[in-house]
Parts: sequence; structure tokens; C-alpha cells
Amino acid sequence: MRGCKILFVMVAIGLLPHIVSATMFDDVALHGSLKSLNLYSETPLYRDHDITLSSNHIRFDLTGRVTSLAGFEVSLDQQILWANRTGVVSLSDNFSNRFFDLEKNWREDRQLSGQLQVDRLNVYGELGDTHWSVGRQAVGFGRISLFSPLDIIAPFPPDALDVDVRPGVDAVRLTHYFGMAGQLGGIAVFSEENNKNSYLLTFSENLLGVDVLAIGGVLRDRSLFGIGVAGEVGKLGLKAEISCYEGVDVGQPHGDRDDDFQIGAVEGWYRFENGLILLGEYLFNGIGSNTSSEYPLVATTAPIEEGLSFLLGRHYLLLGPSYQFHPLVTANGLVILNLKDHSSMIRPQMAISLADNLQLDLFYTLTLGKKTELDPYTQIPIVRSEFGSMGDSVGLLLRWYF
Repeated sequence: MRGCKILFVMVAIGLLPHIVSATMFDDVALHGSLKSLNLYSETPLYRDHDITLSSNHIRFDLTGRVTSLAGFEVSLDQQILWANRTGVVSLSDNFSNRFFDLEKNWREDRQLSGQLQVDRLNVYGELGDTHWSVGRQAVGFGRISLFSPLDIIAPFPPDALDVDVRPGVDAVRLTHYFGMAGQLGGIAVFSEENNKNSYLLTFSENLLGVDVLAIGGVLRDRSLFGIGVAGEVGKLGLKAEISCYEGVDVGQPHGDRDDDFQIGAVEGWYRFENGLILLGEYLFNGIGSNTSSEYPLVATTAPIEEGLSFLLGRHYLLLGPSYQFHPLVTANGLVILNLKDHSSMIRPQMAISLADNLQLDLFYTLTLGKKTELDPYTQIPIVRSEFGSMGDSVGLLLRWYF
């Protein structure tokens, strides 16, 4: 019965453009994607428990205009997840930034599970030089590519393979445009818990050829201020960002570790004459620790659980090279080096265009560092580095857009 309901919803979404085209709606368009991520990963401690998983998404996006001054956006995302072991991977969630329960999960903690969610449901429009939007929508800040300290609402992990679609959040947003490139904005993001709401003001402008972005307010009960700049020195692109937070529930379970903390980064971008593009970033992760034995504690803190950060150490070097061998074949890479414990994650990736709107990504992830060991007496795992305690993995990501 549940499968019939899901099929009915998908068919209804497909017929909706024909229905609304006969009403007051204009410029109605339906598009979407089908994505399949398949992964095999080692587990260093227990070789007989290696992980195999397949995460598959089908997504429908419906957009249109209600009047010349207002439009709407609706997106439905269906995920089917299979893993050879239960408890090693979970369905997608974004609970800290959503007020309305528009998700339906089934067979959770089973080898085969699923989730149907409304990922976009908003109306938007313009009033003179002011843009407004209300409802479930995408919100992103920051300009650094590899990992942005100013991307504070729903950031992607630095090792994310698919960053085409940002998860929707429940928000009300106003943005006023002024001058040649100036923006002054305000946004409120709502959660099921009042103390997880966020209220932010943003400002951006180009000053003397330098793009400036500032953010201030309250992020899930934390006072914060952040600023970023971006510009060029000759052919070298440079970006710098820092965000400063006042901790909440400090020292309590699932709270912040420090009374205040900062996340900052500097990124450089350069394109060589032979077509090689190189991104390099130094990241200071004030949420993390300089001591590997504290990584399990860091992993249970609020910033990690909320997705404000995804790394457990303090100091990192990130590299993102890219080279196009052929108009249909591009080689990409990602390196994340923990500068304190000297462990690293290295991922070469090949992006192949198979046809119009059809892309295949092949990748291999290599992890280096001191391996996790079992205490000979207690059999408790002792973490000796961040990435050395992970296993190598290989996989593919197939994406079709329609």
C-alpha cells in the first residue's frame, strides 16, 4: 500500500504541469534527476565487516510563476538505500533546519530502507529591488570552494561527491539589492526546537575590487559573526573567511566544547597554461582537537551533530586539482591532510560524460595514517589518527538529468 501511495504522488507530480497550465500559472516547468551512488569500503579493524552500499535518488522539481512578481518551487525526493550491514549508514536528514515534518521514512535500520521527502516548497517574488522567499528553500553562504567557514546553515562535507542540490531548509528570507553589486539581507531559519532557530543578517559589496561578505546574528542559539573577502592578484584568485561563535551548553553532553570558537580558512585558485586547475586551502577548525585521543569526544559535540563541521582535528590542508583530458572526460582530485596527526584522505576521480545530461563519476578513496588499535586488555579501540582509522573505498556515481 505504501508503495502505491508513493507511485501515486510521483504520477501526480508528473501531471501537475498539465493541470496548472490551464489555470493562472505561467512558465511552469518540470525537471529532475536520477542518481545512483554505489560504494565498497574497507573497515580497518574488522575485515569481515567491509561495507557495501547503494544510495539511489529520484527527484522531481516543479517551478513556475503565479504572477509577474511571484513564483513557486516544489521538489520531491525519493531515496532508496541498501547496505550489506545495518547501522553503518543512515537515511538523509536535515532536522536542525526544518520546522515542518515533510519526510516519511520506512524500514529504518534495515538493510533496505527508504525516504520520501519534500525538499522544496516555497514561494518567492520581487518588490522593487527587494527579493523575498518563504518556505522550504536552498540557503548557502560563503565563497570558498573546498570548505567555506561562512557556509553555516546547511553546508556540504568537504568530501561530498554530489553537491548539485543543497538540502532545503524552512526559512523566511529578504534580500535588498543596491548599487552595482551590493546586497543587504535578513533570514530566519526555523527548527522543531525553538533554541535551534537561526536569525541572521548578511551584507555583501564590492569594495575597491574586493568582494566582501559579512554575516552576523544567532545560529541555533549561538551568537556569531563572520566575514570573508575574495579577490585576485594577477592570475591568482584568493579568498579568506572566518566565523566566530559563542558556545552554548558548554561542557554538557552533545553541547559545545568551548566558551567560544572560530573556523577560518584561506584559499587560493590558479589555472596553469596547460589547463590544470589547482585549488588549495588552509583550514583552521576550532571545533576540533589537536589530540587524536579526543576525536571520539569531538564527534559527539553539537557542531558535528548539526553539520557545522565534519572534521575532528584543528589544522588542515585541502587540495582540489582538476584537469580536462577531453571535452567529455575530466580528472578531479581531493586531498584532505590533517596537519597535526599527519593522516590524510586522497581521492582521485574521473568524470565521464556518457551522453547529454548523463554523467558517470568513478573514484577511489585512499586513507593514510596511524591505524586504530585495540587495547590488549580492554579491547577498546584507541584512535591514533583521523583518517588512519578509516578504510579505503571505491565506487561510482551515475547521474541523469531530465
